[in-house]
Amino acid sequence: MKVQLQKTFALPASADTAWEVLRNIEAVAGCMPGASIIERIDTRHYKGTVAVKFGPASMSFRGELEVLELEPASRTLHLVGKGTDSTGSSGASMDLTARVEAVDATSSNLVGNSEVSMSGKAATFGGRMMNTVADQVLKQFADNFAARVRTLQAQAAAVPADTGNAEAGKRAPPTAPTPPSTPLNGLALMWAVIKDWLRSLFAAKRA
Repeated sequence: MKVQLQKTFALPASADTAWEVLRNIEAVAGCMPGASIIERIDTRHYKGTVAVKFGPASMSFRGELEVLELEPASRTLHLVGKGTDSTGSSGASMDLTARVEAVDATSSNLVGNSEVSMSGKAATFGGRMMNTVADQVLKQFADNFAARVRTLQAQAAAVPADTGNAEAGKRAPPTAPTPPSTPLNGLALMWAVIKDWLRSLFAAKRA
């Protein structure tokens, strides 16, 4: 089963600041609910995990990530990832292209195009439910990404602009923070799926 997604998210920072976060693969992974980079093989290849929590129970997926393109001129990131759960009963792959587009000096957009493929038990959600779950995950990702961009923007604004100060000139530019990721809340996603199903049910009855 495949799900294709195209999304645009507004960001509260300049395109250059947003690009600083997007080009940091660890930071991008940290924005995805439940995802973590556990090993950096080289600048293009990574290993990671995705943790999903259903109340007291939890599941863990392990996978590999490859960066196919990281283009500063167009502020574009293209990567592919694939993984399986700990039992081997479910699998997933993703092809993602994301780019930052400038709006003005203090705002920008994050534009993403992705194709997600599911197999095994993970594919039993069905296309409509998968779209709902994916929308919820992307919303959480966008919120986390925007928060990191906002933090980076604030850090940059706090750096003294006095170019005559030698010490200020030696300071390194701020980098995107990468706090540990928390498990993806499976119950919250299930509730979102249920609400979507109820909305469609009542809409059908009214029609």
